[in-house]
Amino acid sequence: QVQLVESGGGLVQTGGSLRLSCAASGSIFSINPMGWYRQAPGKQRELVATIISGGTITYADSVKGRFTISRDNAKNTLYLQMNSLKPEDTAVYYCQTVVALKDYWGQGTQVTVSS
Repeated sequence: QVQLVESGGGLVQTGGSLRLSCAASGSIFSINPMGWYRQAPGKQRELVATIISGGTITYADSVKGRFTISRDNAKNTLYLQMNSLKPEDTAVYYCQTVVALKDYWGQGTQVTVSS
């Protein structure tokens, strides 16, 4: 069993920054891929960034150059540094991982960017 708990969301003005954290517990190891997804009101959940074993990172085009995903395996924690935030980044952000071919998701953290 794996548990994921996100934190760090909040209200920020356009151009501001936030750092999201995802604390993982249970049977999760550094080889398991992890990622951040987001879902805005009325829209489908979308990929933001992923990091897999070996450090390969993927970003959505909409966040490239502004967001940075990182992982501290010693702390079992995933991060998302978000800079130059825009109103269109407003969404609930979810942490995700895959362990033994099963998807696990956190409860989400709200990010609101005011114009």
